[in-house]
Amino acid sequence: MFVDIYDVVVVGAGHAGCEAAAAAANLGSKTLLVTMSLQNIAQMSCNPAMGGIAKGQIVREIDALGGYSGIVSDKTAIQFKMLNQSKGPAMWSPRCQSDRMRFSEEWRLMLENTPNLDFYQEMVSDLIFENNKVIGVKTALGVTIKAKSVVLTNGTFLNGLIHIGEKQFGGGRAGESAAYGITECLVQAGFTAGRMKTGTPPRVDGRSLDFSKMRVEPGDVNPQKFSYSNQTQPLSHQRDCYMTYTSNEVHDILREGFDRSPMFNGRIKSLGPRYCPSIEDKINRFADKERHQLFVEPEGWNTVEFYINGFSTSLPEDVQFKALRSVAGFENVKFFRPGYAIEYDYFPPTQLKHTLETKIIENLYFAGQINGTTGYEEAASQGLMAGINAHLKVHDKDPFVLRRDEAYIGVLIDDLITKGTEEPYRMFTSRAEFRTLLRQDNADFRLTPKSHAIGLASQERLSRMEYKFNESDKFVDFFKETSVSPQEANSILIEKDSSPMAQADKMFKVFSRPQIVLQDMLRLEKVQDYLQQNNLDQEILEQAEIQVKYSGYIEKEKNNAEKLIKLEDIKIPDNFDYSKIKSMSIEARQKLAAIKPVTISQASRISGVSPADISVLLIYMGR
Repeated sequence: MFVDIYDVVVVGAGHAGCEAAAAAANLGSKTLLVTMSLQNIAQMSCNPAMGGIAKGQIVREIDALGGYSGIVSDKTAIQFKMLNQSKGPAMWSPRCQSDRMRFSEEWRLMLENTPNLDFYQEMVSDLIFENNKVIGVKTALGVTIKAKSVVLTNGTFLNGLIHIGEKQFGGGRAGESAAYGITECLVQAGFTAGRMKTGTPPRVDGRSLDFSKMRVEPGDVNPQKFSYSNQTQPLSHQRDCYMTYTSNEVHDILREGFDRSPMFNGRIKSLGPRYCPSIEDKINRFADKERHQLFVEPEGWNTVEFYINGFSTSLPEDVQFKALRSVAGFENVKFFRPGYAIEYDYFPPTQLKHTLETKIIENLYFAGQINGTTGYEEAASQGLMAGINAHLKVHDKDPFVLRRDEAYIGVLIDDLITKGTEEPYRMFTSRAEFRTLLRQDNADFRLTPKSHAIGLASQERLSRMEYKFNESDKFVDFFKETSVSPQEANSILIEKDSSPMAQADKMFKVFSRPQIVLQDMLRLEKVQDYLQQNNLDQEILEQAEIQVKYSGYIEKEKNNAEKLIKLEDIKIPDNFDYSKIKSMSIEARQKLAAIKPVTISQASRISGVSPADISVLLIYMGR
């Protein structure tokens, strides 16, 4: 039924599991993906969308590394938007609305066409350990599968409990059973477990909605795409989304059900996502607000099912229905299914190394919501990194770790294992101290060469990246080396309320002015001549503009990142005894001993460890 022993066994086929399995198999490991339902691979359990603020950057990083999420998102998108374009490029974030059914289907087809990858539909209920090393898994039917490494990506399924008002029942998501046995096995092995909660809104029948009472939310006029590869193309047509609002009347109806809400009557004790709260949490925390936005999003190209983004709830279904019927455009709404909350087990991620391998059990990796994160993108990126590192470990190769100045993925993993999380962790641009370097437009520059070096990103990917890099670099050099006269430029400068030139100057200096954009520079004859001789696409033009307009900020962040790298180079021995450093605070000693940072830089980011403690540590290490 199976090969004698798999290099990598991935448990769970959500976004983390799919990326983990694809990465390990594409790198050459004999890989098995075990899931309770092969029909629900890469299911979009919550909103049918990929990307968003900081999350879009992560999808582009996954794509640059050779993962599948960007390609699948492009192939199944029904709308595309670049968010935050009124701000600087560090904040630009791609997002697409997806066809939920096609997204899952496309993922399955891509995985089925991936060499070295086997599938098995069953529930894993136990892990097999030997001398603090994982050697396999056992299913609910008693089938033993031998493995050199195991990646757990269990999502919300570990002892999952669904809440709808006073009703509760076991489940990993609507219509699917929970997974049992793994938590108990891990706790017995010495792991610490906790509980978290998340929720989802009702799904409704679009035929029962009055869209004329809502504001249309179209996609971009000239949509882009996620993947840097030529496997996908931007959308030629798109589906609209819509926006409406709650009201005081809606809030009053919802408040009537608070005593029946599991969140308020104490039946749910675990913490939910702070930045994606339920509707009842929003009207309780922001009682002064008269209304909240609701985004009405189609679930696909042809379906009439709609997702009500902003109305996540665990209130009784009759309260949900009554409240939604008071929303403009929803007066005659029909439910496909009510919203619900779900509680599930997770494992505080301070129990992991930067590779996502556990500290207690060798060759065992955790990725996704099991680590306390929320979001498809955060899960997928962890799955990718866990799959890569599981492959590298069993083939005796060096681990693959991304620094905070190299990727949002690096920030995410470092935050998790260094600081831990007590509520579902979601990525934001504000979490990245080097976000000017970690833009969505340059993820291929940052990561494709690294992925190619370990054998994941293809030569074609590397060649495309190098062409884009070289051509944008040459275009920037053209601006630095080419002069422009007052006669050529002043009409444009005056038109843009920028001071006219008194004498000739380099184009770079003119382009650097805050009022001037690429479209202005394209009006200059010398620039037009350059573009006629060099066929540059929109990606290269955009990249060159960013390099010119933000060169000062980029250079400053590079210098700051280099200072951080120096601290990353100072390694702390595995067996370092912090209890001997009496001049360090007790809290710092306890935190350092528990987390076991690998470098001085990581130690400095641990909550409770002060700069003074780091100074003492450096002195004690003889620096």
